[in-house]
Amino acid sequence: MLCIRGKSCFALFKFCLSYSNWKILHYNEVTMQKPYDLQERTFLFAKDVRKFCRDVPKKFVLIEDLKQLLRSSGSVGANYIEADEALSPKDRIVRLKICRKEAKESIYWLRLIQESLLSEHESMRILLQKEATELKLIIHTIIAKSASNSSV
Repeated sequence: MLCIRGKSCFALFKFCLSYSNWKILHYNEVTMQKPYDLQERTFLFAKDVRKFCRDVPKKFVLIEDLKQLLRSSGSVGANYIEADEALSPKDRIVRLKICRKEAKESIYWLRLIQESLLSEHESMRILLQKEATELKLIIHTIIAKSASNSSV
């Protein structure tokens, strides 16, 4: 029984089932909201990117893009931790801007990987790109509030 691009429906279902847990694991079961703790959320994002990269076929054209995605996704959380330990308000803003830059970079690499991916990996890529965008916007809001508080 063939379904999409010669893949069996069972194989496609199995793949979707393995990634359907991604949505469930990262939501609070009671409120159905993502973790409020941004350190935890950035960690989960980097962890999910690693799962995604592990499952994507290692085509020659994708290898460098996947490496860059791994680096930038991990840097989002690492720089957020650095911002929490900042020595001054200005230092915090600089580190948050680096964090935001890394989230933007993750979005870029996910978009570039999209061009070479099979459709079966597309749903996970979309979820990761959405999460990176949300992290970028959250960090942008923190920067704006921090900048306005330090200028008062």
